[in-house]
Amino acid sequence: MIRSILALLLLVLLAACGGNGAAGDQTATQPSAAASVAAASVAATSSAEQTTIAPSAAASEATASEAATATGAEAANTLTIMSHDSFNLSEDVVAEFEQANNVKIQFLKAGDTGAALNRALLTKANPLADVFFGVDNTFLSRALDADAFETYAPQGLDQIPVELKLDPQNRLIPIDYGFVNLNYDKASDLFKNMADPENMRLEDLTQPQFKGKVVVLNPASSSPGLAFMLATVEYFGQDKWLDWWRQMRENEVVVVDGWETGYYTNFSGSSGKGPQSVVVSYATSPAAEVAFSEGKLQEPPTGNILPPKGSFRQIEFAGIL
Repeated sequence: MIRSILALLLLVLLAACGGNGAAGDQTATQPSAAASVAAASVAATSSAEQTTIAPSAAASEATASEAATATGAEAANTLTIMSHDSFNLSEDVVAEFEQANNVKIQFLKAGDTGAALNRALLTKANPLADVFFGVDNTFLSRALDADAFETYAPQGLDQIPVELKLDPQNRLIPIDYGFVNLNYDKASDLFKNMADPENMRLEDLTQPQFKGKVVVLNPASSSPGLAFMLATVEYFGQDKWLDWWRQMRENEVVVVDGWETGYYTNFSGSSGKGPQSVVVSYATSPAAEVAFSEGKLQEPPTGNILPPKGSFRQIEFAGIL
């Protein structure tokens, strides 16, 4: 019974999130060998850091307590979804699913994607949740190598485009995709007199006027941060991408742990009105600003910076723990 309900839950995730693809090149190529090597290096470094740090007694007790809570919730016919902090489902979708299947959905948000995935992998012997949502193609190999997810092919899997199905064993099912790229604040003095900010080159961000005005996300903990790093590998090539990052560091680029901090705290174009005018986000973020303004906005206050090869197609997956 529980397996059937989990399969239905995956279908709900597919239906609720499947339309999130950003406008643009729907057949964007996968990362090159150089980008894959860079991703593997970052993932391996982060994974090594996670496995060499033994949890403290307090952390172990907290994990045991969380596991006990999750076990009790399961006994009470509760399904727990672990995810990154940015994940949300419509209340109507949740209510409909709960009523149709006589279950209660509990959401366990566990930080940005890297942090959430590490938490799931560290507790895989006694999972804190039934389903994990939010593994993307930058963290996919780490998730699969840990052998933490069950093999299962839900109904409707055959309707998903082949290029989005990256796990032949169907341990992680593709749910949605979009494009990670730079967003800019249209109201910033840096862009008011610029003819075509959308076609800016990444090289332009190393100029003095952008000193301290760009915020990016830590690729070791943030999936869009890692996705953007891979985009820079594609853009500059294996021999030159690190040179660009060195120049950005000299130009006082700001690095934060996760997307929510970068976008809602540091970015001047968001509600946080922070000090940075350029942020790593999504091609759909400008449209989302209008959609979630409850009618207050007719035009987005932000725009996309989309040089050729300057974005990365991010695919998000869900799986049974």
